[in-house]
Amino acid sequence: MSGGPTARAPAAATPAASDMLLTVHSVDLLKSKDGPNRREHRTDAYFSDNLIIRRGQTFQMWIEFSRPFNPKSDSLQLQLKLEPIFSSSTGIHISVPLVDILEDGRWEMKIVEQKDKRVRLAVNTLPTASIGRYKVTVESFSPKGKLLFPCSPNDLYMLFNPWCEDDAVYLDNEAERKEYILNSMGRIYYGTEQQIGTRTWNFAQFEQDILEACLFILERGQVAKTEWRDPVIVSRMVSALVNSNDDYGVLMGNWKDSYEGGTSPTAWSGSGDILRQYYKSSGKPVKFAQCWVYAGVTNTVLRCLGIPTRCVTNFSSAHDTDLSLTTDIYIDEKLEIIKDKTSDSVWNFHVWNESWMSRPDLPAGYGGWQVVDATPQEPSQGSYRCGPTSVSAVRNGQVNLKFDTPLSLPKLKWFHCVSQVNSDRIYWQKKPDGSFSQVNVEKSSIGQCISTKAVGSDARVDITHLYKYPEGSWEERTAVERASRFGSKPALYPSPTGNDVSVEIVMDGAGPRIGEDAKLSIVLKNKSSSQRTASLLYEVMVMYYTGVLKTTVKKDRIPLTLKPQETKTIPLTLQYKEYMNHLVDQGALMLAVTGRVNETQQILATQFNFRLRTPDLIITPQGDAVVGKELTVKITFQNPLSQVLRNVLFRIEGLGMQSVRKIAYGDVDKHATVTLTEKFVPTVAGPQKLLASMDCRLLTQVHGVADIVVKPK
Repeated sequence: MSGGPTARAPAAATPAASDMLLTVHSVDLLKSKDGPNRREHRTDAYFSDNLIIRRGQTFQMWIEFSRPFNPKSDSLQLQLKLEPIFSSSTGIHISVPLVDILEDGRWEMKIVEQKDKRVRLAVNTLPTASIGRYKVTVESFSPKGKLLFPCSPNDLYMLFNPWCEDDAVYLDNEAERKEYILNSMGRIYYGTEQQIGTRTWNFAQFEQDILEACLFILERGQVAKTEWRDPVIVSRMVSALVNSNDDYGVLMGNWKDSYEGGTSPTAWSGSGDILRQYYKSSGKPVKFAQCWVYAGVTNTVLRCLGIPTRCVTNFSSAHDTDLSLTTDIYIDEKLEIIKDKTSDSVWNFHVWNESWMSRPDLPAGYGGWQVVDATPQEPSQGSYRCGPTSVSAVRNGQVNLKFDTPLSLPKLKWFHCVSQVNSDRIYWQKKPDGSFSQVNVEKSSIGQCISTKAVGSDARVDITHLYKYPEGSWEERTAVERASRFGSKPALYPSPTGNDVSVEIVMDGAGPRIGEDAKLSIVLKNKSSSQRTASLLYEVMVMYYTGVLKTTVKKDRIPLTLKPQETKTIPLTLQYKEYMNHLVDQGALMLAVTGRVNETQQILATQFNFRLRTPDLIITPQGDAVVGKELTVKITFQNPLSQVLRNVLFRIEGLGMQSVRKIAYGDVDKHATVTLTEKFVPTVAGPQKLLASMDCRLLTQVHGVADIVVKPK
């Protein structure tokens, strides 16, 4: 008997690897903030841990299989689905095939690296793809069959891409892309053209939950997902959905005296808490807003989605109610303003947005900056929205443009935009028979100092020239006349004969402070070689910043004699005690002056809006700011009034915080100084801003900002 090893039966044959099912074990979308996808797509600032990409650009991903991938017998495909949440409309289903060579302008992917059972893919996206949150599924194919691997909850967020030349929002200036997409802090201007106020606004487009909130807003629009590819339609949806007037929008407006049950519009200093509150309440409107809040939130939503956008303020912004392209003021036989007849108003300022995009639906030359206005003023096609309206068309008075898309803007909206920046103010006097005649025209009072924040700095830039030609120029008059041909009444101006006395109102420096007497001057000039006598009527009225008058606080008549060629200055003082119990938000007042020259029957008429300036909150860091290290900040405020401020609330945001910090302080005694000491832990290195605002019924528009450079650990 031999002593060799025991013989064994031969093992069963092992099937070739290529004959086995190709099972997906895991998918890595390379979604980390510091990874190549987020950095190359410039989405690394978003607080989200999801993969966020910009359309028209390639992204990469890893797939791990149950066995090595065999390109000769195996294949792959990605399925991307964009499905509606609130409507029954069809969604979008995209199949991305595996190819050997990627070509631009196609949904394709290729294997760029293979390591054992893992492959790295480069995936092409279309520059015309609909933005939104896509569900991703991997399909694997092998001779044994097909398998599906849903990547949920690892969804893919796709945004517009201003860096892609084939995207409709392409912007070819890197400094402007950084400003209008990547900058989360901006400036919004308010006040009057003679007293321009500035407040810093935290757009917060990269903060926690904001991207999800912005897409949630679009869902409320119930527009087909195929339309989400077009920035014209998306921006128009946003202009409707940021206000809640006739839909499920974000903000509820309030231009009254009471903000009970909500937040005073002047107390907001950023969009983050507004959008989070709306999103987490499943679409309950946030209280309350006025134009700059609407504009700040609109700016956030559009920048977050990838559309270059900026806030723009127009001073002396006309609100033309009768489509006449004029702002009409009516006075009676005694030269007093007929308040219930004067329905047109001039807002001290109005804030809207501009978004950058091509306009293939308009004639050539009307792409670029487009007005988008979410402040609800008049409905457009059944909804409170405005835009996108070409700034170039406004400049040229093109109110009768024909459009090729179903979302074309009706004539009303073009009038709205043109009249806000370039209408004439006309004074009409009532005659004995009850009719009215034109007695004075101011051709350069509307649309002043149109302002936006500079690129790369906190400076203010005047962009009035983008909206209208120089006042009085041939081009400017032609634009107004072109637009007025489509208005409701012709602009018939009175004869200039006999107008040899002028009147204007002058204010020294930056103007009066709240809590102090306000001092102005009425300046009259007799340009004739004869004596002129007149009786002037002046009236000081408290007004809302929208031009709506609340009450008269001072009124008097002044007899006047002007020698030939004489200039006379009449000082006017409005005492604190005369206005202290009548002010509304913004501390806005109007001085109206009317008169009749006895010798020539010339009617004198002018108005001057001004505001009472409020104190700033002074923010002072104590020591150096370092990532991860506690920083102490001192906030100081002095009450300028000889009245007690009740129920004062301070709001602080910025410095990388993901929410607003609220401090209920209580009462502040008259002329008292308040000092708050707060501690923060900075999380992001580099230049940061810390914002503070005060919410108080008696004293509004109080805010402050500090620039803080945070050092790395």
